Amino acid sequence: MSTVELTKENFDQIVNDNDFVLIDFWASWCGPCRQFAPVFEGASERHPDLVFAKVDTEAQTELAAAFDIQSIPTLMIVRENVAVFAQPGALPESALEDVIGQARQLDMDEVRKSIEEAGPQG
Repeated sequence: MSTVELTKENFDQIVNDNDFVLIDFWASWCGPCRQFAPVFEGASERHPDLVFAKVDTEAQTELAAAFDIQSIPTLMIVRENVAVFAQPGALPESALEDVIGQARQLDMDEVRKSIEEAGPQG
């Protein structure tokens, strides 16, 4: 499956309609982003059951600001509308596969419970 381009218009629908979304925040001028792109694309082919999406931070400045993206590339994983992973930096293929495996194994009921117990932030 190829990657999906996320915009402020389709972001909510794609994240709400899919239980597992990997999001690559990137920009065309960013060298590490260009290095990470084939790794991300390769993972999308190995994991056709997951949604792989990209946010061009230059074109989608509101989305980048909403997620407080300070450094690119930043990889975010959203499971069942909960951001379970967010980390800047271009991951090597083995690290990306490891993160995907860990995110797949999360018990989302436990994640939601721990978020509830932590209470409101701020």
